[in-house]
Amino acid sequence: MRFLLDDEQREFARALDGMLASAGTPGVIRSWATGDHGPGRALWGRLAEAGVFALAVPEEHEGLGPLPLELAVAFGELGRHAVPGPLAETAAAGALLSRLEGGTARTWLPQLASGKAVASLCVLAPGGSPYALDPDAADAVFVVDGDTVRLAESHGPVQPSADPARRLARPLGGVVLEQGPSVVEAAAHAADVAALATAAQALGLGRSLLERTVDYVRQRTQFGVPVGSFQAVKHRLADTLIALEFAQPLVHAAALALAADDPTAGREVAAAKVSSCEAAYTAARTALQLHGAVGYTEELDVSLWIRKARPLRTAWGTPATCRARVLADGAVR
Repeated sequence: MRFLLDDEQREFARALDGMLASAGTPGVIRSWATGDHGPGRALWGRLAEAGVFALAVPEEHEGLGPLPLELAVAFGELGRHAVPGPLAETAAAGALLSRLEGGTARTWLPQLASGKAVASLCVLAPGGSPYALDPDAADAVFVVDGDTVRLAESHGPVQPSADPARRLARPLGGVVLEQGPSVVEAAAHAADVAALATAAQALGLGRSLLERTVDYVRQRTQFGVPVGSFQAVKHRLADTLIALEFAQPLVHAAALALAADDPTAGREVAAAKVSSCEAAYTAARTALQLHGAVGYTEELDVSLWIRKARPLRTAWGTPATCRARVLADGAVR
């Protein structure tokens, strides 16, 4: 199994990094948190032009995929720049609809691939959540309830989150798009795609937090020397780096397992999700501690990254759920 990216995949990551670095994502995040989706939708369009959302949509529906590894590469950069919105949910909706036979549902796939439509997804199942992410910004909210997929008509009041740019609400009502056993299998696959995308996001977020923290401790001084020269600080940063480095190959392994439709893909995704999100959470706690009191201020851009780590940790599979899945699948095999 090859865990290293090829030249084309690395160039794709560099191109996304360059585009997002010049996009002013802190301002986009703050606007999104207040309900102003204009800057976020503009950025969404640029991401779609780069092919990000087409990676989860099959070629016969005007997509480029499914390409799970490239999707993980893209979501790593989205996490690095803390791009707001139902990113993983849109990719998962594409994965869901591509495995269904209903013509009504498939009309959405070209729109998702092109970025003309933003989707959210809610899977009402054990380990899932009754809330949809950013339904107020989405053009379509797909709800899976058992063996039924419906298109929600509205949503309840928006609930607060640790990350102000994550707006959660319960989807309400809706038109049934498809029913049957195929829905259950498609929903399980979509949840794995969402978990993989979330793991990659968290990994990118953690790397960005580590880089920002390293830069800060080189500048901040105590007793006339940079705090980054203190042994305790070095050890804390090294532990964070090791956690992120260990998570990276697990994300690649999960993507390759999904690409091969491997029976162990669910276990690989769960392992990647828990390791990446725990590493990102560690990076957020390290960043908060080493930035000192300024780390608590909303005016500091790094706070936008810090506050995103905790919700990603529990989105599409809590640490306990993911660990239980790894152990359960391992026992069966």
